[in-house]
Amino acid sequence: MSANDPYLDFLRSKMQLAKADGFDVDLADINPEGAPHCRAIVRWAMKGGSRAIFASFGLHKTFMQIELMRLIGKLVPGLRLIVIPLGVRHEFFAETHERFHGEFGVTLKFIRSDAEVDAIRDDVIYLTNYESVLAGKVDASRFVAASLDEAAVLRGYGTKTFQTFLPLFKAVRFKFVATATPSPNRTKELIHYAGFLGVMDTGQALTRFFQRNSESAGDLTLFPHKEDEFWLWVHSWAVFLQSPADLGFSDAGYVLPAVKVNWHEVPIDHSTAGYDRDGQGLLIRNTALGVTQASAAKRDSLPARIARMRELIAEDPDAHRVLWHDLEDERRAIEAAVPGVRSIYGSQSLELNEAAAIGFKEGKFRDLAAKPEMSGAGNNFQMHCHWAIFVGVGFKFHDFIQAVHRIVRFGQSHECRIDIIYSEAEREVRRNLEGKWAEHDRLMARMAEIIRRYGLDGLPLDDVLQRSIGVRRQEERGAGFVIAHNDAVLEARRTESASVGQIVTSIPFANHYEYTASYNDFGHTDDNAHFWAQMDFLTPELLRILEPGRLACIHVKDRVLFGSVTGEGVPTVSPFHAEAIFHYLKHGFQYIGMITIVTDVVKENNQTYRLTYSEMMKDATKMGVGCPEYVLLFRRPQSDLSRGYADRPVVHDKPLVTTADGGTKRWSDGDRRAQVPGSGYTLARWQLDAHAFWPSSGDRLLTTDELVRLGPKPLRELFQRCFEGAVYDFEKHVQLGEELAARDALSKTYMTLDPKSDDPAVWTDVVRMRTLNGEQAFRNLEKHVCPLQFDIVDRLIDRYSNPGDVIYDPFGGLMTVPFRAILKGRRGQASELSATYFRDGLRYCREAEAKRSIPTMFDLLGIAGDEPAAEAAE
Repeated sequence: MSANDPYLDFLRSKMQLAKADGFDVDLADINPEGAPHCRAIVRWAMKGGSRAIFASFGLHKTFMQIELMRLIGKLVPGLRLIVIPLGVRHEFFAETHERFHGEFGVTLKFIRSDAEVDAIRDDVIYLTNYESVLAGKVDASRFVAASLDEAAVLRGYGTKTFQTFLPLFKAVRFKFVATATPSPNRTKELIHYAGFLGVMDTGQALTRFFQRNSESAGDLTLFPHKEDEFWLWVHSWAVFLQSPADLGFSDAGYVLPAVKVNWHEVPIDHSTAGYDRDGQGLLIRNTALGVTQASAAKRDSLPARIARMRELIAEDPDAHRVLWHDLEDERRAIEAAVPGVRSIYGSQSLELNEAAAIGFKEGKFRDLAAKPEMSGAGNNFQMHCHWAIFVGVGFKFHDFIQAVHRIVRFGQSHECRIDIIYSEAEREVRRNLEGKWAEHDRLMARMAEIIRRYGLDGLPLDDVLQRSIGVRRQEERGAGFVIAHNDAVLEARRTESASVGQIVTSIPFANHYEYTASYNDFGHTDDNAHFWAQMDFLTPELLRILEPGRLACIHVKDRVLFGSVTGEGVPTVSPFHAEAIFHYLKHGFQYIGMITIVTDVVKENNQTYRLTYSEMMKDATKMGVGCPEYVLLFRRPQSDLSRGYADRPVVHDKPLVTTADGGTKRWSDGDRRAQVPGSGYTLARWQLDAHAFWPSSGDRLLTTDELVRLGPKPLRELFQRCFEGAVYDFEKHVQLGEELAARDALSKTYMTLDPKSDDPAVWTDVVRMRTLNGEQAFRNLEKHVCPLQFDIVDRLIDRYSNPGDVIYDPFGGLMTVPFRAILKGRRGQASELSATYFRDGLRYCREAEAKRSIPTMFDLLGIAGDEPAAEAAE
């Protein structure tokens, strides 16, 4: 590419790092009351303008947030806001009273609504609770700067807080988030902060860094080859700090206390185990509990857990303790069992709750009972308390770990004791909690390693994070193929005009997947519009290299858009195939039809949860239909527009007919003699290729008894064979399914009785597993994220190309198209950006050539087979 190539400019425009659009602040202008690590982080965050502070418990995130708002007030006129959890405003007022004086003084004002906001003053910082913002009482768009304290509420992409806060704070110029537990459950939760801060759209970040499990909806893991890039990208907008020593400062006074965790299992009454779905009584409770069952188990085990709590308290009755619980029944039981305990709970006024938190913090009473979701964040109880008893456990690890660190913090002078009481029916809850705890520790250790290596400003982002543009082209040839490791656009530019007999390709589904870490990757785009903008460079080249009158067969699929991502609350479908039609028309192709490839809607639902039966029962308007795949057929206009034929037509062998003397000859136009079956492209085959044809025979559907005895998998195949020769009866189809379901013989993991179509434009018999991924799995090699099925490629090649034609695929992947083209007696040509896929695809092309060079038994006997060589590789 030349330096002034528009395509190169387009690729460069993809580069997206966390921008620094704040202010350079001198350390002398930062409040000297802050610890050295606090002042360094404030300076870094001010320069960035919108940043995340993920500092451990007791590292003064409160100070840093107040100081950021104070500095912005000195530099930019406007209101500033800190959003805090319920019951922690006293911590901010205490911090202001202790550390903000004289020229660094500020005034905090707590508000519940916009009516309490005064005129703009550079010394006033407003506080409000999340509830006031969510309820619309405080309009965040009025503020020039905002910080979210305990911002882990953003970690859930589909939560009300995230969906509400994203648009409300979009207009806020300076945004900050602060929490010690940014991603306690899964790494992917980190990108939600980037979405809030405006660093990168959350959907785009998901696509860029995470691979999807095609078998399970929502199961995403970091691409192995992008793991380093992901963490360095996060480091460009977030600071993870476990100790001041991570930034090179002294850790004196910042050493966490030792912690002793004790698990206490109590028995339960198995007589309350209940019944199974068939009404049979259960002898013991199931320990693999979900949320609903766990709540029931907690209620049943309450007396035993309270008894165990009293035993623990008796070991040191004069100690100060936090008694954490989840249920109101637990609170009442604790109040009855522990004399003098004070409680924090939702129906109590904010003032009384704060008084209880402050009194316990100052050591004025011995026992405090509270829910982790209410008081587990923001409060500092370490001065007089080093013992916490969890009277029960739950699935919410974030609330749990926050509650633990109300006492396990810097400034704690004693070893901390954590007692966790659970019932034997909650062993799975314990296992889940311990697993998340280990994952949290791994995450924090990984980020601490990065900050120790690069510091706050030492990361050379342009060198480290900048993706490659372009690849070193590599070409491999054989007698029947030419493939190149190259960008699709650049390789198409090198290809001779009108040299390709057919294009068969599965284009990337916009930004649904990324295949490489290169900016050239078509999956590395922001949205559909951005993807088609890159395709605007490729499609004109495809039109140029295709022979006049020949076809480009484009495999596409629509995309499901989840309501939690779009904010519409219901899954919708992006009509990607429709966008593709208009894109190719725009570039001069003729649209001549669409082939529908039916997919299994039951499997699709298991992957997307979009077509669930239970949701259909609640509201049928939520459910659309399954997403089939499509092959769009486009034609480059022939040179002579007065005739409909391609410049070099695709011709098929005429069938044989029987002559009067018993011999055979080729069929000719107008010939009325019977065509010999299988001797060429027969009239019967043409009718199936060109028209819908619904034959009716006297065959019948098997009875339910007969089908049940077969089992699910043979049943499906037999149903299809019965369906082929019968007049379709929708009600009979439903009735059969209902009868199978009544006998528990209707699969819930795949469609047992999927309808079959005889329409040639609807392919219901494509074998989904016939791909090169089967060979990849056998060889323990990396599988393609969305491989193209052999059946699709074979049919398109047979129908729309001549022997010897060049079959071209700009997105070669594992080289399925060249591989099948070689076996079909054509020449394959493709490009592929992934070095791994290219290397594996080359092996398959060479194997295909080897197979063609080995004569089969039919070759030796002079009999024409369906393919030049046996399909042993399949």
